Amino acid sequence: MAAVQLRGVQKSYDGRQAVIHGIDLDIRDGEFVVFVGPSGCGKSTLLRMVAGLEPISGGEVHIDGQRVNDLPPRHRDIAMVFQDYALYPHKSLFENMAFGLRLRNTPEDEIKRRVGDAARLLRIDHMLNRRPAALSGGQRQRVAIGRAIVRQPKVFLFDEPLSNLDAQLRHEMRAEIKRLHQRLGATIIYVTHDQVEAMTLADRIAVLSAGRLMQYDTPDVIYNRPAALFVAGFTGAPPMNLVACRVVDGQADLGNGIQVGLPPELAARGAAFESVVLGIRPEDISLAAQGDTSLAVTATVSLVEPLGAETLVTLAVGKAELVARAPAAFREKPGTVVQAHMARAKLHLFDAKGGAAL
Repeated sequence: MAAVQLRGVQKSYDGRQAVIHGIDLDIRDGEFVVFVGPSGCGKSTLLRMVAGLEPISGGEVHIDGQRVNDLPPRHRDIAMVFQDYALYPHKSLFENMAFGLRLRNTPEDEIKRRVGDAARLLRIDHMLNRRPAALSGGQRQRVAIGRAIVRQPKVFLFDEPLSNLDAQLRHEMRAEIKRLHQRLGATIIYVTHDQVEAMTLADRIAVLSAGRLMQYDTPDVIYNRPAALFVAGFTGAPPMNLVACRVVDGQADLGNGIQVGLPPELAARGAAFESVVLGIRPEDISLAAQGDTSLAVTATVSLVEPLGAETLVTLAVGKAELVARAPAAFREKPGTVVQAHMARAKLHLFDAKGGAAL
């Protein structure tokens, strides 16, 4: 396996308008890193530059200490798994997985050993004589992953490999890919627009927006200490509640006479800005008393969404609407006035103009 470094990597298709703006990343040997962001943010373009499928307009990419800007994909010692599987329909699963090894004149005994090992790892060893048309989407994706494994590359690249699968298959394949990384200890760069995939798979996450790196850190830090307004709003399902407000006398004014007392340090930072955004995650709002560590505000229930294991409750608080997670047994009707308790230590403030966390 190998480490990967990106130094000031840029991409422009016309030489004037940049679509990737000077990305710097260090990916450690054996690390699972996920590029995540909305459609059009540049994550697949960045992955394709690492693979050598897109020319690099500026900066450098290093794999295992070697600058690879001018190396063709076949000389970078990487293996890529695509969204559409890209299997040969007329070949058996064995031959699909062995194809790349045959091109490299790998001895037949070695081909059989590698394909057999990969097939057993992915639990498809009993179907190696079948053709892709006889397989489900999840099984085809296993074959595509197996084809990458037999290469024994320095780096695995995954470009939204699960986006064509239904929800149940995505969940199953996500677990398979997680186990695969644990067994192989491989360096993996994985692209997805699904932040649940990012949170569950990654050692570290690179959050991208409009070709810029917004934050690069562990899932825990990304979720609990977002560095920017965009990161706070993109991660979480449902995402963080974000409310535009002003800080007055140490309190966030939510309008209609509703104010939320802020911790002194946070209040001091927010007071320096004309307008800020108050953030709090749904699980940090409780509809039951929480003692001295919470801030109680009067709220009106406006929407109740039972999800089985829990209930999402939309609350009108001042001029804002906040989503809270409530127990499955929550039965209050829209229009009911309740007390919403916000965890004081879980409040976030962001600059409303620049978007940076305060």
